[in-house]
Amino acid sequence: MTDPTPDGSAPTHQRVITGLQESLLGGPFKYTRDEVAADAGVPLEAARVLWRSMGYADVGDAVAFTEEDVGALHRMLHLISVGNLDPDTANDLVRGLGQTTARLADWQINSIAGLLERQGVIDTADGLAARTLESFGDELEKLMPDLEALLVYVWRRAVATAVTRAAAVGGASPDGSESGVLSVGFADMVGYTRLSRRLPEDELARLVQRFEAVSSDVVAGGGGRLVKTVGDEVLFVTSAAEDAALIALRLHETHAEDDSVPEMRIGIATGQVVSRMGDVFGTTVNLASRLTAMAKPGATLVDPETKAALEGDPRFGLRGQRGRTVRGLGVMRSFTLSRGQ
Repeated sequence: MTDPTPDGSAPTHQRVITGLQESLLGGPFKYTRDEVAADAGVPLEAARVLWRSMGYADVGDAVAFTEEDVGALHRMLHLISVGNLDPDTANDLVRGLGQTTARLADWQINSIAGLLERQGVIDTADGLAARTLESFGDELEKLMPDLEALLVYVWRRAVATAVTRAAAVGGASPDGSESGVLSVGFADMVGYTRLSRRLPEDELARLVQRFEAVSSDVVAGGGGRLVKTVGDEVLFVTSAAEDAALIALRLHETHAEDDSVPEMRIGIATGQVVSRMGDVFGTTVNLASRLTAMAKPGATLVDPETKAALEGDPRFGLRGQRGRTVRGLGVMRSFTLSRGQ
């Protein structure tokens, strides 16, 4: 992938990294940030704001930009002019893109590297030396066309789903947030902190990966939306309380099939929720979190609104718990959810 140095010696580590970056970015580094901004006809600070929104580090006066970077800046400016976007909205759009794809890229690279190491294609024991990087770059280059096409396809599918969801929930407020009635579920692994101190790092990573993967499948299969995962915890939402309840029961049952995954505690609350930048906020979210903390291992607690929506449905059993005083929320009534008879 990288040509030999002029004297015929093996390429250096940095030379291989640069070659890999230029291959992924579609051409050689040939511009400074000032030259890119000048080509686009915008002040340098305006370009830097957009780059920071996408998560790019400040490279100073280094020659660190390609033709693709010039084209991307022109495209962003075109997006602003065509869509009549104000600077704040434009920054929100690119910030969401930058933060989401940064995590996606880390996830994919780690997965690919793990596979190639298991197959014996690369060996990270030497700390990703130049030859290892070259081999990795060669394999990555083969996958890029399909990964890129799938990224666009999945994104379009996600946009279609988000539009449908927004239409069902209601209109957005002036700040871009949406509000509506949703059921919010929190699920976390019991004893995760203790496990994180006891398990070797690689085993802990595999545990978290299994927990996230299985939870994501269950939530998606049940018609919910996975809002985020944070180590030992997942947050999901549904438009119907019965969907959230079925997801909770299925999460317990599915994770119980894997002896390496600890028991779970789940809390579900139903009510007004504010959605913004892919996250959810409000008292209902806080209530679901508190219910999770109150739940016993292997149990799901729901609030009165969720209980009212589930009553009479033979698929569910509901048993009342004593009211408990919770700071900031007053006396909280909760109900233990189970499978119906």
